[in-house]
Amino acid sequence: MIDRIDRRILSILQEDCTVPVAEIGRRVGLSTTPCWRRIQKMEEDGVITARVALLEPAKVNAKVTAFVAITTSQHSEDWLKKFADVIREFPEVVEFYRMAGQVDYLLRVAVPDIEAYDAFYKKLVSKIDISDVSTTFAMEQIKNTTALPLSYVATEKPRTGS
Repeated sequence: MIDRIDRRILSILQEDCTVPVAEIGRRVGLSTTPCWRRIQKMEEDGVITARVALLEPAKVNAKVTAFVAITTSQHSEDWLKKFADVIREFPEVVEFYRMAGQVDYLLRVAVPDIEAYDAFYKKLVSKIDISDVSTTFAMEQIKNTTALPLSYVATEKPRTGS
């Protein structure tokens, strides 16, 4: 169970995972060792799954974002496994979701330009049978965050000691 201190630690790490543990501890009212133990425990529990660097898409020539809605008549577990394996081959696919509703799968694809998207599309449809593909291109990114809202986390009273 996550307590209020863990939630504050997570908030800091989501903002900037390079903040030194001593500074995180100072901000949440813990010394370095108990703070580090809490971070390690949240990593072991799978609450914290990775610490990464976020890149500016234009600086790495991935400035075009395409949202690809896919429908299929195939709904077997074997087809989904094959489809997921195919999608894993494409570094351009930065997010991949199975959906409820009219669209079966949604991809977020990052590419340098429309020509690169076209090459991605042709390669994708050559590898797996898909009923329909509909793509929309983002004109402008209004909000982008990797930080999840923490206000929904059920908290217990702060643990004593660590």
